[in-house]
Amino acid sequence: MKIIMKKKIKPLAIAKTSVSHLVIILLGIGMLYPIIWLIMASFKEANQIFSDPGLLPKIWTFKNYSEGWKGAANVPFGRFFINSFIICIGCVIANAIFCSISAYAFARLKFAGRNFWFAIMLMTLMLPGHVTTIPRYIIFRVFGWINTYYPFIVPKFFGGDAFFIFLLVQFIRSLPKDMDESAYIDGCGKFGIYLKIIMPLSIPPVITTVLFTFLWTWDDFFSQMIFLNSPHLFTVPLGLRLFLDSSGVSSWGSMFAMSVLSLVPSFILFFSLQKYFVQGITTTGIKG
Repeated sequence: MKIIMKKKIKPLAIAKTSVSHLVIILLGIGMLYPIIWLIMASFKEANQIFSDPGLLPKIWTFKNYSEGWKGAANVPFGRFFINSFIICIGCVIANAIFCSISAYAFARLKFAGRNFWFAIMLMTLMLPGHVTTIPRYIIFRVFGWINTYYPFIVPKFFGGDAFFIFLLVQFIRSLPKDMDESAYIDGCGKFGIYLKIIMPLSIPPVITTVLFTFLWTWDDFFSQMIFLNSPHLFTVPLGLRLFLDSSGVSSWGSMFAMSVLSLVPSFILFFSLQKYFVQGITTTGIKG
C-alpha cells in the first residue's frame, strides 16, 4: 500500500509567491489606471473633468456620449467609424493574402536571388516610416490619390509589410516539406499547395497578421492626417482631433466619450482572437 506524502509548503515560499503576485497586481493597476481614468472621465460633466481630483464622478451623466456621437464639423461620429472600418478591412484582407503569398514564395519556392531579395526585405524593417513619407506623398499626389483611401489600401496589395512576411516565413519554414512533396505527387501545383496545405496550417500567424494590421491601421493618425483633407473622409483618430479647437474651446467630455467607444473594436478583436494570437507568436519568428 503506497502512502502518498504531501509536500509541506514552506512559509518562505508562500511569502515570496504572495509578494510577487502583489507586485504584479500593483503593476497591472498602474498600467490600467489611465484607461480607468478615461472611462470615468467620460461620465463626468465637462466642468468637472479636470477640476474634480476624484476618480469616480460626483454626478454621472451620459451627455458626453450623446453629444460626442453627433460628431464634429457637421459630420456624425458614426461616419468616422465607418471610414475607419473601410480602411481597416481593406488593409487586413490585402495583408492576409499577399503577405502570406510572399512568405510562401520566400520559404518554399526556389528562384534567382531569393536570399538577396529576402535580405533586402528585412533591411526595410530598419527603415523608419517617416523617411518615406515625402516620397510617398509625391507619388500619391501624381496618381491623384490625395484625399482618398488608396494610399492606405493599395500598397498593401504589393506585400509591402516586411514584418508580417518575416513572421509568416518563419512559420512556413517550420512546416515539414514532406507534405508539399506528397501533394505535388498527387498532382497539386505550387499555388494549390499554398492554398490547400500552407494556408490552412498557417491560420495562427495569419490571425496574428490580421490582428496587428487592424490595430495599427485603426490607431494610425500620422498617415491619415497627411493624406486625408475632407472631414467626411476622416477616420476615428482624426475625428477625435476635431473636438480640440485651436482657439481654446475644446469638447473634452465628448472626446473622452468617443475615445472610450473607439477602444471597443480593438478590445473585441483582441480578446476574440487571443488564443490564435498567442499561438501565432509562439510558433513564428520569436521562436526561431
